[in-house]
Amino acid sequence: MTLAQHPDMQYRPLGSTSEHTSVLGLGGWHLGLKTVDEQLSLRIMHTAVEQGVNFFDNSWDYNEGVSELRMGKALKEGLRNKVLLMTKIDGRNKKEAAKQLDESLRRLKAETIDIVQHHEIIRYEDPWRIFHEDGANAALIEAKQAGKIRFIGFTGHKDPHIHLQMLDYAAEQGFRFDTVQMPLNVMDAHFRSFEQLVVPRLVKEKVAVLGMKSIANGIILRSKTVTAVECLKYALSLPTSVVISGIDSLDVLMQNLDAVKGFQPYTADERIALLNRTAEAAQQGKFEPFKTSSIFDSTAKEPKWLGEEPKSIRDLMPM
Repeated sequence: MTLAQHPDMQYRPLGSTSEHTSVLGLGGWHLGLKTVDEQLSLRIMHTAVEQGVNFFDNSWDYNEGVSELRMGKALKEGLRNKVLLMTKIDGRNKKEAAKQLDESLRRLKAETIDIVQHHEIIRYEDPWRIFHEDGANAALIEAKQAGKIRFIGFTGHKDPHIHLQMLDYAAEQGFRFDTVQMPLNVMDAHFRSFEQLVVPRLVKEKVAVLGMKSIANGIILRSKTVTAVECLKYALSLPTSVVISGIDSLDVLMQNLDAVKGFQPYTADERIALLNRTAEAAQQGKFEPFKTSSIFDSTAKEPKWLGEEPKSIRDLMPM
């Protein structure tokens, strides 16, 4: 692979893997929205790669598969070997996870996906189900052995303690994740903080930190305490390998690229000033509803995507 490079883009190691990723990643959800026509989504992807973005994010459940289909078309148009391709699956059991992965491979028109993550680890039972002997991680391990995927990770937006539990379950199984994705933003620093509780462990274990929801789909901007560029720079100032950004227009893409150009991490004083400015608004998670409500929980709306509970649990139910 010859990943996209550009002199104005910065690159960081992807954890302990041999890959280096652009600090700005292109989110897949926005690319499949009905308000973003296919030709625009393709222009966004091609322009991003031309400007050195080499990390493409997606998920099996984004926009009923439209996001993956559009990205697959762009990849076929000469982008596949220029990007690290990531998608996510919702299935918690082995059968459903394998099925969703194969569907993603077909939609993305890819023989291999660089990173596949367990999506929406937002329930305390999720780690147990995934690491069950008939759980989803068994499917991903087999897929890796078959050459369908290269790296395995997980993502979640609800509670940092669930992330820690997922890491603990993995360690008990002798398994190590390559990537972990989480909300990292100026509000998170104050409330139920992934930055405070999860990031230090990942840095210590050399697991790639993938940041998301730097502006929470614009919700954080409604606090009127911070700008979009400040939000992005805050997340970039953390020990992230990549900050994934939802981009639905060329204007937003260019704004983010401009923020990365010549980027220098916030100084300690700049960071303190920004956190002081956002502290009151961040209380109780008002501008992080993905932590405090089900509004961002796609698997709550479609629980069938998770698949059946393990048979050993179902056998405990009364007849």
